[in-house]
Amino acid sequence: MTALELVSLLTQAIFVLIFLLVGWSVLRRPTRTSVDIALFFGAIAIAIVESRVVTTFRLPQVELISDVVALLVIAMPYLLLRLVDDFSDVPIVIVRLAEIGLLLSAAAFIATEGTIPPPLLLPVVVYFAALSTYCAIAFIRAAGRSTGVTRRRLQAVAAGTLLLGIAILAAGFTPLLPASLAGLPNGLTQVLALSSAIAYFVGFAPPQILRRAWQEPELRAFLRRAASLPRLPDTPSIVRALQDGAASTLGARATIGLIDLETNTLRFQDPHGVLPNEIGPSDYLAWRTFETQRPGYYPDAARAHPALASAYRAHGVRSLLIAPISAADKRLGALEAYTNHEPVFSEDDLDLVRLLADQAAVILESRALIDEAARVRAHEEAARLKEDFISAAAHDLKTPLTTLVAQAQFLERRAETEPSAPADLPGLRRIVREGRRLSSLVLELLDASRLEQGTLVGEREPVDLVELAREVARHDSYDGHRITVAADAPVVGSYDLRRIGQVLENLVENAVKYSPEGSEVRVAIAQRNGEAFIDVTDQGIGIPAADLPQIFQRFHRGSNVDDRRFAGMGLGLFISKGIVEQHGGRVSVESRVGAGSTFHVVLPLEAGR
Repeated sequence: MTALELVSLLTQAIFVLIFLLVGWSVLRRPTRTSVDIALFFGAIAIAIVESRVVTTFRLPQVELISDVVALLVIAMPYLLLRLVDDFSDVPIVIVRLAEIGLLLSAAAFIATEGTIPPPLLLPVVVYFAALSTYCAIAFIRAAGRSTGVTRRRLQAVAAGTLLLGIAILAAGFTPLLPASLAGLPNGLTQVLALSSAIAYFVGFAPPQILRRAWQEPELRAFLRRAASLPRLPDTPSIVRALQDGAASTLGARATIGLIDLETNTLRFQDPHGVLPNEIGPSDYLAWRTFETQRPGYYPDAARAHPALASAYRAHGVRSLLIAPISAADKRLGALEAYTNHEPVFSEDDLDLVRLLADQAAVILESRALIDEAARVRAHEEAARLKEDFISAAAHDLKTPLTTLVAQAQFLERRAETEPSAPADLPGLRRIVREGRRLSSLVLELLDASRLEQGTLVGEREPVDLVELAREVARHDSYDGHRITVAADAPVVGSYDLRRIGQVLENLVENAVKYSPEGSEVRVAIAQRNGEAFIDVTDQGIGIPAADLPQIFQRFHRGSNVDDRRFAGMGLGLFISKGIVEQHGGRVSVESRVGAGSTFHVVLPLEAGR
C-alpha cells in the first residue's frame, strides 16, 4: 500500500465515522440540523463505500448505482449550504442560485450519460469551488460572531469546508492536465481531503474531552471573576454578570430568573426579551425545571413548548439548555441558555450548564450572606448611633436645662420671700442665655434631620462671602479671641445666605472653642476658576490623624476632646458638610495635634456647577 493509498483510506474512514456518529444522533433525536448533517456526510459515505466495495471485491459497475452516487456527490455543495443555513442565515438569493447550479450540474451529468466533457466540466468545477468557498466564508463569519465552543467548532467547520473546496477544485482540474502532471494534483487532493475530514470531525462530531478543552478558557475566566461577583453593588448587577459569563462560556445567550417568595414567581431580567419579566407556576420550561430541579436540553424549543413557538421564532430561539439554581434544599431560581441555531448545543453541555448554575447559586448565596451581615452591621451601627445620640443629647441638654431650672427656682423663692424686691436682671439674662443655648441645640438636631431628608438648603441668592464672613467675625460671642478675615476682593456666588452663614459660624465657633484664649482664628477667602475657597485656621488642640476620616460624621468628635471642657453633640461639622455638598461644593480638613486645624471649603460660584 502506497502512502497516497494510506492517506486515502484514512480520509475515507474518518468521513464514514462522522456519518455513523451523526447518523446515530438522527436516530436518537431527529431534527432538521441533524438530518442535514447526516445527509451531507451520508452522500460522502455512500460514495466512499460504493467505491470501496467495487474496488475490493472487483465487482462490475452497476450503472444505476454509479449514477445515484455521482448525483449525491454533485449534491454535496448544496447540502453543505443547507448546513450553513443551520448555523447561520443564508440569503434566499444564494439558496436559489445554489439550487439552479445543482439542477444544471445534474442535468449536464444526465445529458452526457456520466461523462461530462471538459467544456461543461469546468463550469461544474467552478460551481463546486465557488459554493464551497462561500460556505467556508459564511462559517468564518459565523465563528467571528460566536464565542466559546461554538466559535471553535465553526472555525473547524470553516477550515474543513475551505479545504474540501480546494480539494474539489484540484480534482476537477486533474482531467484537464497532461498525463505527465496528473499525479501532482492527485497527491495534493488526497492531503487536502484528509485535512478536511479531520477538520469536519472536530467541528461536527467533537469528542467530549475536546469540547471540555474548548470550554475551559471561558470557564476558567468565569470562575476567576466569580470570586469578586458577590461584592458587586447589588443583586441585579450580579445576575447580569452571571448571564454574561454563562453566555460567553456556552457561546450563546443566557438569562437568569430568581424566585420571589412573596409572589411565588421567577423574576427574569432577560436582556433579549424572550421570557416575560415574571413566570409563575405554569408549563414554561424554566418553571418546570425550577419545580422539578432537573436540568433539560431542548434541541427544538418550539416543539418542546408550542405555546411559545411564535415568541421563540420571533426572537430566533431554536435550542434551549435550562438548569436549576439551588443551594442544598434552597431553590433560588433557574439558568436558561438559548441559541438561534440548533447545533450550537449538545446534550453534553447539560453538565456545563449545571456547573454554571451551581456556581451561580454559590455566588448568590454569598451575596445573601454579605447582605445579611451588612444588615446586622447597619442595625448595630444604628443602635450605637442611637445610644451616642441619647448620651450626647442628654449631656448637652442637661447643662442649660439645669441652669434654667435652678435660676427659675431661685427667682420663684425670691418672689415668694421678697415680693417687693427689684427684678434680678443678671438672673433673667442667665435664663435667656441658657434658653438660647437650649434652642440652638434643638435647632441643630432638627437641621440634622432635615439634612438627611435633603431639605436643609433653601432658595439661593447672590451672597458676598467676604462680607458674610466679616459679619460672623463681628459676633460678640468670641471674647478673648481675634477673628480676622483675609480677602483681596469681594467673592460673590449664588447661595442660601442663612445656611452658608451657618457653615461659617460653625467653623469659627469650633475654632474658638478648641483654641486657647487670646489666639487668632483666621478666615481666608479667595476665588479661582469659578470656585470660591474658604479656609478657617485656628491654633487649637488639633485633631488626631486617626479621627480625620470620620470627623464629618454624625456624632463623631475627636478622641482628644474632653466632654467636660468642650460641650457639643458632634453635629456641627456633619451639618456643615451637608450644607456645602448640597450647594455642589466640598469640604476637607488638615490638622496636627497641638498645632491647630485648617478647614477648607470649596463652593461653586454659580448654582448647579
